[in-house]
Amino acid sequence: MTTVQYLLNAHGAALTVDSRFGTTTRNAVVSFQNSQGLTPDGMVGPNTWKHLVVTVRQGDSGAAVRAAQDELKAHGAAVTVDGRFGDGTRKAVLAFQKSRKLTPDGVIGASTWMNLVS
Repeated sequence: MTTVQYLLNAHGAALTVDSRFGTTTRNAVVSFQNSQGLTPDGMVGPNTWKHLVVTVRQGDSGAAVRAAQDELKAHGAAVTVDGRFGDGTRKAVLAFQKSRKLTPDGVIGASTWMNLVS
């Protein structure tokens, strides 16, 4: 849930990241779905997810980077969740990608996101 909240914030929501799927988060999901021309059901299924993920790479900053760092940390990486994609985050991404037999490019795109949240 934390990742969804961070990613909604990356798309302009102003959620408190608290890992709870309450009314405010559900409303933000519906608003996001409406903005993307999706069926506004308030759930983050595969169709919503593919619109919600944001590709992040070294040099990027913000809520989407925080989401990625939070997921990397949940997978055991020693990264600081600070919203800045620096060298430490890139090294953690490369290690994660190698561990999942993904192309180790240091970029968190759709495939890496899917592995991070599964």
